[in-house]
Amino acid sequence: PPGTVFSLLTKRPGSSGINAEYGQTVVSRHVRSQTTSDTSTQMTKTGCWVSDRQDKVIIPGKYVTADEKFGYMLRQVIVLQSYFRRWKAQKYVNSIRQDHIRRIEWEKKEEERKRKEKERRLKEEYQRRMQPLSKEDFDLVYHALELWRREEIENINATKSGPERKAALAGLMDEETQLIASIQRHKLIAKKDNGKKAKRQFLEKCAAPKEWIGFDGMPTKMDTPYTMRAKDLKMTYDSLEKRYLTREERLDILLQLKLTVKEHDCKLTKDIVELIDREADLLMRGSKEANLEGLRQRISTLFLQYIKTPLFNAEAANLLKVPEDPSSLRKDIYFCRGCGNYLPSTDFELTTNARSIGRCRKCKNLDSEGRLREDFSRYRSLLQSIRGTEEAFNDNSRIIFLLTEADLRYLAENIWGAQSVLSQWEDTYDLTLVRWNRRLEWSPWNCVLLTNEEARAHSKLVKPEEAYGPVFTQKIKYRHILGKQYFASMPKLADYMSKNLTSVNMPLPSNAEKIMYGGKKKENVVLPALTETK
Repeated sequence: PPGTVFSLLTKRPGSSGINAEYGQTVVSRHVRSQTTSDTSTQMTKTGCWVSDRQDKVIIPGKYVTADEKFGYMLRQVIVLQSYFRRWKAQKYVNSIRQDHIRRIEWEKKEEERKRKEKERRLKEEYQRRMQPLSKEDFDLVYHALELWRREEIENINATKSGPERKAALAGLMDEETQLIASIQRHKLIAKKDNGKKAKRQFLEKCAAPKEWIGFDGMPTKMDTPYTMRAKDLKMTYDSLEKRYLTREERLDILLQLKLTVKEHDCKLTKDIVELIDREADLLMRGSKEANLEGLRQRISTLFLQYIKTPLFNAEAANLLKVPEDPSSLRKDIYFCRGCGNYLPSTDFELTTNARSIGRCRKCKNLDSEGRLREDFSRYRSLLQSIRGTEEAFNDNSRIIFLLTEADLRYLAENIWGAQSVLSQWEDTYDLTLVRWNRRLEWSPWNCVLLTNEEARAHSKLVKPEEAYGPVFTQKIKYRHILGKQYFASMPKLADYMSKNLTSVNMPLPSNAEKIMYGGKKKENVVLPALTETK
C-alpha cells in the first residue's frame, strides 16, 4: 500500500563466525515505496480514501458441473439443428411446390397442344376428304366410304329382315355407286391439277442452276448453257400460257415461239410452226378467243413436248423417266397377273415376306378402291417418325428402312394390338415404336409400342429388364418372338442390301459430275431379279 515502510535486515559486513557478535546481530534500515493504485488492495480508512464508483458486487451463483454443462450445450445444439432442419424442410417443400406448379402448367400446355394438334389433324383430314388431290387423299376418302358402308350394313341387318332388308341393301348399293362416281369425278379434276403442277415442277427443275457445296462449306450455284437454254424455254412457255392478252401481245409471243422452234428442222417443229401460222391468221381475221382455245392448247402441248425432248433441251435428259436408249427397257421386265401386262420392276410393290412378284401397283390400287379400301396414312406418318428417330442414333440402322406401311401396320395391329403396352392408349397418332434395348439396332424383335411420353421416358433406361420386372419383360419377349417369326427374312435382306451397295464401286462425284448432274451423281444399282412361282 502507498506509504508502506519496509524493514530490510542485512548481515554486518565481515561477519564470518557463528559465535561472534557480528554474526548474531543485524543492521536494520527503513525504505519507503509507493505502489500503483490499480493493483492495491487498500480499503478506505482514516487517512486514506479510495473511490468505490467502479466497484462491482459479485454474488456467487450455482455451481455447474461438467455433465450439466455438456447437457446444456447438447440442448442448444438440438435447438440449432431443429431450426436448420426446419429451414431445409421448408426449402424442399417449396421446391416440390414449384415443381408441382410447373408440372400442372406443363400438363395444361401439353393438353392444349394435343387438343390443337388433334383439331389441326381433323381439319386436315376434313380438307383432304372434301378436296382430295393425291393418292393418299383418295385412299382416305375410300376408307371413309368403306366405314360408312359397313356401318349402314350393320344397321340394316340389325333393324330389318326379309324383303325389306334386300330393298335396303339395294338402295345402299345405289348410294354407294353414286358416291363412287362423285369420287371419280373429283379424281379427274385432281389429275388435271396435278398434271399442271407436274409440268410446272419439270420446267423449274430444268431451269434451276447447278448447286454444290464448295471447299469452304458454302453452297455454290452456277448457270450452264443448258440451264440458260432451259430457262429461256420456260419463259417462252409461261408467256404462251398467259391469258387475256391483246392481239399484238399474242402475235409477239407467237413470233418469238416461231423463231425458237425454227432452230431445228423436224416433224415436231414443222407442226408447231404450222399451228402458229394458223393462229396468227385467225387472229388477223378477228376470231373470238373462245374459238381459239383448242388451237392454243395444241400449241402448248406440242411446245411442252418440244421442251421434254433431250435433243432440244439437254436438261430434260436428267428428269425423264423413260430412258433415251430403248434397249434398257428390256431389262427387269415382269408379268403382272392382274392386268396381264409386262411392266418394269419399279411398277411392283413388294412386302418384306413376299415370295413372288404378284400384281403391279395399279392393280393393287384398283383392288383397294373396289374391295379393301385401306388407309395407311396413320402408319405412313408413324413410319416417317420412326425413321427420323433412327437417323438420329446414327448407328447404321437398316431394317426400319426396308419396312413398308403394310408391314408396320401388321406389326402394330397384329403383334402389339394397336395399343400401348403400358397404358393401353389406342390413338395411333400418339403411339410410336421405340427400341426395347437402346444399344441394339431397331427391329421387329427389338421394339415396343408406347405413347410419345412413355417412349421419351423409356429411352432413358439402360437396362429395361431391371426397370419393368420379369412378368412384363416376359410379355415383351413373347411379342418379340412373334415379330421375329413373321419378319424372318429381314436380317438376310438387310445384309444382302448392305453387301451389294458396298461391293459396288461408288466414288464421290467430281466437280464435273456435280455440274453435269446438279450435285447428284447417277448410280445404277442392279438388284437381283425375283423369280415367279408357277
